[in-house]
Amino acid sequence: TQHNLKNISVKLPLNVLLVITGVSGSGKSTLVKDILYPAIKKQLDGYSGKAGRFGYLSGELKNISAIEYVDQNPIGRSSRSNPVTYLKAFDDIRTLFASQKLAKLRGYKPGYFSFNVPGGRCDECEGEGVIKVEMQFMADIYLKCDSCNGHRYKDEVLEITYKGKNISDILNMTVEQALDFFEKSKELGNTGMKIINKIVPLSDVGLGYLHLGQPSNTLSGGEAQRVKLAYFLSKGNIDSPTLFVFDEPTTGLHVHDISKLLVSLNSLIEIGHSIIVIEHNSEIIKSADWIIDLGPDGGENGGKLIFEGTPDDIINCSKSYTGKYLRDK
Repeated sequence: TQHNLKNISVKLPLNVLLVITGVSGSGKSTLVKDILYPAIKKQLDGYSGKAGRFGYLSGELKNISAIEYVDQNPIGRSSRSNPVTYLKAFDDIRTLFASQKLAKLRGYKPGYFSFNVPGGRCDECEGEGVIKVEMQFMADIYLKCDSCNGHRYKDEVLEITYKGKNISDILNMTVEQALDFFEKSKELGNTGMKIINKIVPLSDVGLGYLHLGQPSNTLSGGEAQRVKLAYFLSKGNIDSPTLFVFDEPTTGLHVHDISKLLVSLNSLIEIGHSIIVIEHNSEIIKSADWIIDLGPDGGENGGKLIFEGTPDDIINCSKSYTGKYLRDK
């Protein structure tokens, strides 16, 4: 496939949803992940990684300031990472609890509500909520911490409440429950609105069922990828037009959630970004602004440019398997 790809030339328009299609093994990931991404990254910021062989790269690169490969790797290095820490919403949640009357009387600062550093976190489990038991010949097992009963915090921290909920209660809420809770609370103030604005994108990308404090090691690859998408959405309008690359973001998604994902992708385009998606899903493909179809088959018979254009035109391309599949859609 790599050998065949050097004989093609593709056009990548900006500020659109561009979808790379083709059967498995046709060269989609080779083109995007191994050639395009490292080549553009090197041009933009001197990336030292090695790109696959290609002839030349030209165009209006000055119209983008960064390229982001949004993969399905975990969102954090430890189990303490979770959706609200990744989206920086946990900083505002801790600030909210530190502003409560009892917390002020006791002198609790926002850092006291963190489970990442000593202070208010449980000393026994160090804020994990579970105790890891290493097994010699089997997988390690995790038991609920007897000291904090899985709440992660010392009892005195759990005595600080906001609208009847302590910080452990908030972390155990799903995204949808948390949005409902904070939106119904009056006198939210600036901090409360920051929390809402940062976690709304999680609902927008179809992750409303996740718990705010759900450990990153329990998220699937597709969920991790969408948490990353939510992070970029939460940043809003920025002065740095970015080219985002997604590798099959619909993996494991229900049809209803695919619609939400499309809305989120288009939201990135509306604020000035560009998107390349490697995808097999017909809902995403038919919604593309531009399609690059590789094939005709996989392996040695792949890597050729079969089609380049719009969804309306690919259905008339007799050589494209994607076009034939898309006709009834």
